[in-house]
Amino acid sequence: MFTGIIEEIGKVERIQKDSRNCKLSIKASKILTDIHLGDSIAVNGICLTVTHFNHQSFTVDVMNETWSRTALTLLKHGSEVNLERALSVNGRLGGHVVTGHIDGTGKISSIKKDDNAVWYQINTQKEILDLIVEKGSITIDGISLTVAKVSKVNFSVSVIPHTLKQTILKSKQVGSTVNLENDILGKYVQKLMDNSPKSEISKELLYQNGF
Repeated sequence: MFTGIIEEIGKVERIQKDSRNCKLSIKASKILTDIHLGDSIAVNGICLTVTHFNHQSFTVDVMNETWSRTALTLLKHGSEVNLERALSVNGRLGGHVVTGHIDGTGKISSIKKDDNAVWYQINTQKEILDLIVEKGSITIDGISLTVAKVSKVNFSVSVIPHTLKQTILKSKQVGSTVNLENDILGKYVQKLMDNSPKSEISKELLYQNGF
């Protein structure tokens, strides 16, 4: 489990791909101070397992399905990536509950600077939009963000300067593809609704009551 609070920006050092999987080596510093074989690291929001590390980088294995279904396919040597270690038992949940299991991708359709923030509008598929609510949480490339607006074809988030500085979002442009993960609470609500067709409980009612 992760929080969506990025710890540092890493840099892709090596990509080795074969017919079964892909090995991704990433240069880092901060997270290497407390890393072990088998640890879970969120790379641009994707939960991956550490299979090797040294004093300047770590390696993770990526299954072909994960590779093809996410924006990892766009990575190349030198690409920057958001990194976060799994939440420790005594850690603080500064963002929201993030599983590291990507629901799909989105494409940035608009970037507008405001007085003290930058607005990003992201187009994505209906299945993801159906689970997004205004003022709810969404994970974009591993970053926990609050949804400002949502429509039938896209949603918008407002990003403060600190978040831009600490993540790779600042380097994104219109047309860039990003990984998306819906709030796990929204998924449970949808499951509940699917299994209770005659129930008077609605997603709006559950959200209003803190679920």
